[in-house]
Amino acid sequence: MHIEEGVVTGAKILLSYGTAAAAGGYALKLAWEAAREKGLASLAARSALATGLVFSFFEILPHYPVGVSEVHLILGSTLFLILGAAPAAIGLALGLLVQGLFFAPFDLPQYGMNVTTLLVPLFGLTALAHKVIPRETAYVDLGYLQVLSLSVAYQGGVVAWVGFWALYGHGFEAGNLAAIGSFGAAYMLVVLIEPLVDLAVLGAAKGARGLAKSGLFTHRLHHAA
Repeated sequence: MHIEEGVVTGAKILLSYGTAAAAGGYALKLAWEAAREKGLASLAARSALATGLVFSFFEILPHYPVGVSEVHLILGSTLFLILGAAPAAIGLALGLLVQGLFFAPFDLPQYGMNVTTLLVPLFGLTALAHKVIPRETAYVDLGYLQVLSLSVAYQGGVVAWVGFWALYGHGFEAGNLAAIGSFGAAYMLVVLIEPLVDLAVLGAAKGARGLAKSGLFTHRLHHAA
């Protein structure tokens, strides 16, 4: 999602700087913890991979402006489950920034809103995952229902933040509500499709593990927590 120009303007945009700074600070906390647990090299490698994937999702995959924002796949929950919370957060923030700096400079004024909308649902997803998934569970050992619920929760958080920014910017005037409604209706396609993509990725991982156990593949599959 990319909040459209003009949704939040003037002094109101200062709030987005504050929320982005808070989200960035928490992401740094997660990064510090991940570096202590897995090492700085592991964090850097996973973060670089996440950044490249996020940039690809945003710039290469189809994306369409509808109403107050854009509609496209994010796959934030899958990035979190495969790479970990800190690399996913870093990848979302840097992938969005790289796209803005080199391909969509008109999105840079909205960067604070966009990064908040991506990261805060990710942090909520992390807290939820800690409650429903035992620690050190490998990605391929996750249940389909677990992944589905996390994917839907993340998408719901993204939609909620987009709605918040739109209402914060222009209130409950009819045109603004119509734009929010248009985005929400279009984003339902993402809410329906992205969880299926997440499940397909999990299914492919489980299938690869099955082939590995059958002897067709001899290398070991690793999950980066």
